[in-house]
Amino acid sequence: MYAIEFKDVAFSYGEGGFRIPKLDLAVKEGEFVAVLGHNGSGKSTLARLANGILEAERGSITVFGTPLDEKHLYEVRKQVGVVFQNPDNQTVASIVEDDVAFGAENVGAPREEIARRIDFALSAVGMSEYRHATVSRLSGGQKQRVAIAGVLALKPKIMILDESTAMLDPRGRKEIVDVVLRLNREEKMTVILITHFVEEALLADRAIVMNRGEIVMRGTPAEIFARHEELTTYNLALPRIAVIAQRLSEGGMSVKSTLEIEKLADEIAGELSCGS
Repeated sequence: MYAIEFKDVAFSYGEGGFRIPKLDLAVKEGEFVAVLGHNGSGKSTLARLANGILEAERGSITVFGTPLDEKHLYEVRKQVGVVFQNPDNQTVASIVEDDVAFGAENVGAPREEIARRIDFALSAVGMSEYRHATVSRLSGGQKQRVAIAGVLALKPKIMILDESTAMLDPRGRKEIVDVVLRLNREEKMTVILITHFVEEALLADRAIVMNRGEIVMRGTPAEIFARHEELTTYNLALPRIAVIAQRLSEGGMSVKSTLEIEKLADEIAGELSCGS
């Protein structure tokens, strides 16, 4: 059984608006999938379809085998948590622990269970010491971690991050990606990371590229980035590590294309030792 599956899904924002003509995608339980694409490619529409914020015009969407329809919408939304781009738009309370508790309270979790969920969620994102802090005084990265904690308090099996690092500086982006990676590896949470930062996709088990509402590339990150000429047609660049390896090779150094820093360092070290 798949964690989430789209079959022959179509959607449009009205006549003449953006449309997804046909979407087929299956994500396994515990899988980490990166969704890449330029602005307007359909990434965020995919996220909103996945938990019923938007309703498909055709086809079916299932979450652990349960159809995403009006009858099962409440049940499915407890399984699929979405973290959006701007953490300020997701804040509902002024104090961190109250904000994290909001979703769990709304689904009717008992008070003792809510307390346990707050502890778990804040610990998972490394924000336990800030539980009594004022949300508005936190950094962008800290606010986004609180937003993730609020989703975690719902105990979802699937987490979708919709450009959740787009407004953060490099340090903040790394903080969020590290948290998500840990949840995927340690908690076996299914993760769909929607991003236009190609480096973030390197950590995924699998990647897809969207363009004009369609999935145009699928594969492991290595397979996707090996097709660099095709990537450029979709306004996507290679990760910096791949660009460095490419330029060293073009400069005459015998360096193989790689997406791993350690391997590139070993290649450079080997070349330098041979040269000496």
